[in-house]
Amino acid sequence: MIDRLEVIRQRYNQIGEQLTDLNIVSDIKKMTALSKEQRSLEKIVSKYDELMKLQKEIEDLKEMVNDPELEIRQMAESELEIAHEKLPQLEEEIKILLLPKDPNDEKNVIVEIRGAAGGDEGNIFAGDLYRMYIKYAESKGWKVEVVDSLPCEAGGFSQISFMISGESVYSFMKYESGSHRVQRVPSTESAGRIHTSTATVLVMPEAEEIEVDLDMNDVRIDTFCASGPGGQCVNTTKSAIRVTHIPTGIVVSCQDGKSQHENKASALKVLRARLYDHMLQEKEKEEGAERQAKIGHGDRSEKIRTYNYPQNRVTDHRIGYTVQQLDRIMEGRLDGLFEALISYYQKQQLSVDNNA
Repeated sequence: MIDRLEVIRQRYNQIGEQLTDLNIVSDIKKMTALSKEQRSLEKIVSKYDELMKLQKEIEDLKEMVNDPELEIRQMAESELEIAHEKLPQLEEEIKILLLPKDPNDEKNVIVEIRGAAGGDEGNIFAGDLYRMYIKYAESKGWKVEVVDSLPCEAGGFSQISFMISGESVYSFMKYESGSHRVQRVPSTESAGRIHTSTATVLVMPEAEEIEVDLDMNDVRIDTFCASGPGGQCVNTTKSAIRVTHIPTGIVVSCQDGKSQHENKASALKVLRARLYDHMLQEKEKEEGAERQAKIGHGDRSEKIRTYNYPQNRVTDHRIGYTVQQLDRIMEGRLDGLFEALISYYQKQQLSVDNNA
C-alpha cells in the first residue's frame, strides 16, 4: 500500500509542476483535465501525509517510553496508546480511498421517476420524490433541467425525467435506482386508513456520443402535439418528439422543450443514456452475479426504501438503515442517508477485494 501511495504522491506533485507550465496554462482542455486529476488525488495524498506523520509520532513516542523521567514515560505511554488506536482506522480510510473508482462517478445523471402501485397516490409520491431530489440538488449547487413530464390532475407525475448537472453527481445519486415505497394516509382517504403506494426511480449516467455508437438509421423519430394533465392539448404545433430505437425497442418522448429541435436534442440525450445504462447492466451480468450481489447497487425492481409518514420514519432495506427524520429527508436533507449508503458499499467492495 505504501508503494502505491508513493506513486500517487509523485503523480500529484508532477501535476502541480505541470500546472505552472505556461504551455499547459494556455491549453484550457489540458489544464482542466490535469486540475480534475489533481483534485481526485488530493484526498489520498492528504491522508498519506497524515499516516506518515502518525507513524513518525509513534516512533518518537516509543523512544520516550524509555525516558528516565517517570512523568514523561507516563505521558508517552498514554499518547502511544491513543496513536495505536488511530493507526488502523486511518489505514482503513486509505484502503477505501484506494478502491477502484466507478468511471461514471464524475458524470451528470438523467433521472426518471414513475408513479407505480397506488394510482393517484403513487403519482403524487413520484412528485414528492422529484421535489426531494430537487431540494438535494439545490443544497449541492447542482443544476436541474426537466426533460419530459406527464403531470397528473390529482398532483404529482405519472412520469418525469430530468437531468442533474454538477460535480460528481452520479457518485451520490447512483444508489437511488429501484422501487420506493410510501406508507401514509392519502388526502382523498376519508376514513384515515394508511395506504401503501410505490414509485420507481431510475438513475442513469449521462452518456457522451463517443461512448454510445448511435446509428440514426436505427432511430425512428415521430412528432406529436404536447399534452398536459388529463390529456388536454397544450399547443397545436407538433413540437413534442418521440424517438424509438428499433433494435432495442427503447422509446423516449420529450415535450417540455420550447421547440421541436430542443425536444429532439433532449430525447436523443436520454436515449443515449438509456442505451449506455443497458450496456452497463449487460456488463455487470458478464462480471458475475456473485460479485454484483456483494457490491452492486441492488436489484432495480426490488423495494429499496420505505417512507413511513405516521412514524416519521425512513428505512433503506439494502443496508438496514433507519432514521426517524422523514420530514428532513423529504426536504432534501439526504447527506446522512447517502453517506451511509456510500460507506456500506465501499466496505462491501473492500471485503470482496480482500478475499479475492
